Amino acid sequence: MRLTILAGGLLLALSSSVMAGQVYKWVDAQGVTHFGAQPPQGQSAEALNTATPPPKPATAAPTAPESSGESEQREIDRQVKKEVAEQKVERQRYCTTLRTNLAQLQNNPRVRVEEEGEMRRLNEEERQTRISETQQKIAETCD
Repeated sequence: MRLTILAGGLLLALSSSVMAGQVYKWVDAQGVTHFGAQPPQGQSAEALNTATPPPKPATAAPTAPESSGESEQREIDRQVKKEVAEQKVERQRYCTTLRTNLAQLQNNPRVRVEEEGEMRRLNEEERQTRISETQQKIAETCD
């Protein structure tokens, strides 16, 4: 078992040098570009460096100072995005409340509500009306 692990480790260590081998590029008489591990006989070839990492993506360098109009627009955009995100969170809370209320109405035939400081029980017709109203609100508002 140890011999297998040792042999595997040795092969793994040696494979990195094989993968980083030299690559040559040349163009034949017909104008076709070729790549290979061996340069062609009697023809010039360009050795490519395969060991360098790919270049990092270019970052947008500021070409000119921002005008005040651009900075104002960015501030407005940022504010609008913030408001949209807040509205989305509030709508999610509202939908969660609606779904919870719907579940309570559907699963509990004895629903009590507080009206004018007093608790009273909804009759079946009122309960079914509230269920349909809540379902309609969920369909209109929630995803």
